[in-house]
Amino acid sequence: MRILGIDPGIGICGFGLIETVGRASARALDYGAVTTMVDAPLPARLLELYDSLIEVFEQTKPEVVAVEKLFFSKNITTGIAVAEARGIVLLVAEQKGISVYEYTPNEIKKSLTGYGAANKTQMQEMVRVHLGLVNKPKPDDAADALAVAITCGFLYREGQKQSYEFSNSRKKVVK
Repeated sequence: MRILGIDPGIGICGFGLIETVGRASARALDYGAVTTMVDAPLPARLLELYDSLIEVFEQTKPEVVAVEKLFFSKNITTGIAVAEARGIVLLVAEQKGISVYEYTPNEIKKSLTGYGAANKTQMQEMVRVHLGLVNKPKPDDAADALAVAITCGFLYREGQKQSYEFSNSRKKVVK
């Protein structure tokens, strides 16, 4: 199965495509990050993110999308921008007819390391190990996206249900 993991962000949005192989392994097919211009107004950045994610989805052709659930405790301004970026991810997945699975940061850490409070270095190393990569994936946002995809691969095989299933019926607005 081809799983596209997304680490949402307005400035940097990481993505990582994996393919699950058999019951217990996966391989990385593609990963990277989409960036937006820092000095652009928010609507322009959201449009730039949208256009870039459309391209990523078309190039990677995922069967499912895995995205990190929003969690913030200190900086609400950053949390709002990340929520807006997540909205773009969910919109693109819906437009493409792809089901979405969501995971909290603790679920991701626990599935990869067995420890819900693992640090970034530990996570990057486990992504490298799980995917059989020579080096840790860069940038960090891409490594985070790969971690989300790996988590989805693990939990999907255990029969987890989607967070969002795309709808075949589009509502039309009539004026």
